[in-house]
Amino acid sequence: MSKHDRWSKLLELLAGEGRLEVDDAATALGVSPATIRRDLDELAEQQMLVRTRGGAIAHGVSYELPLRYKSSRHAPEKQRIATAVAGMIADGDVVGLNGGTTTTEVARALALRAGGSREGRGRRDAPETSGPVFTVVTNALNIAGELAVRPQVKIVVTGGVARPQTYELVGPLTVGVLNEVVLDVAILGVDGVDPELGLMTHQEDEAGVSRLFTERARRVIVVTDSSKMGRRAFARICGLDRVDVLVTDSGLPAETAARLTDAGIKVHAV
Repeated sequence: MSKHDRWSKLLELLAGEGRLEVDDAATALGVSPATIRRDLDELAEQQMLVRTRGGAIAHGVSYELPLRYKSSRHAPEKQRIATAVAGMIADGDVVGLNGGTTTTEVARALALRAGGSREGRGRRDAPETSGPVFTVVTNALNIAGELAVRPQVKIVVTGGVARPQTYELVGPLTVGVLNEVVLDVAILGVDGVDPELGLMTHQEDEAGVSRLFTERARRVIVVTDSSKMGRRAFARICGLDRVDVLVTDSGLPAETAARLTDAGIKVHAV
């Protein structure tokens, strides 16, 4: 089991129980207690948990929101999607993230990926580099809260007016910041993907911000569970011609996947 997989499993166990004991975690993951202790120490250094004598407890900042999302629909699918997307991002990339449960999972997966990359930089044979592994630009307050305590991620938050339903910042201040940045990749969560109309969401102001993310990015990755495929929502973000990659779950119908591929979109069903 790789370090990334161990960390993901440890955080999943911690989110469910609120507390971990070293011996119990070692048994669950099939590794030595010494390995678990090192993993917990490294996660504590990144403020992803709080170390205790013999184990760890959940860090309030890190787990309040993910716990909420664990009870949401399609949570396992969203976590698999997030892990797959994190593997598509290169060190040094500037990443745009809009709001939503799936993009929040992507943010957490990126933080874990960055933690592993940071450790790799410390190897004797690794190139000497400094600074954050990723830069993340987001209009989502909850994602900013997730990443602000991660020293390996530079977080840039747009201004704007907060929408309490989604924690997203919208309005002229948001647009002003996004107009001044250039993104390597925009990762978008959506409320619907329609074959004719493209990407859709429920709120017109959020649609405008997400559209601007696509305009500022060299590459656009859409993350959504398969239940939203073929679904329409009130506000259109952009056409499918702006999408480079779509990452979804294995419930995506083969006919839909073929249609998206014919449109020039790389489809990853995980």
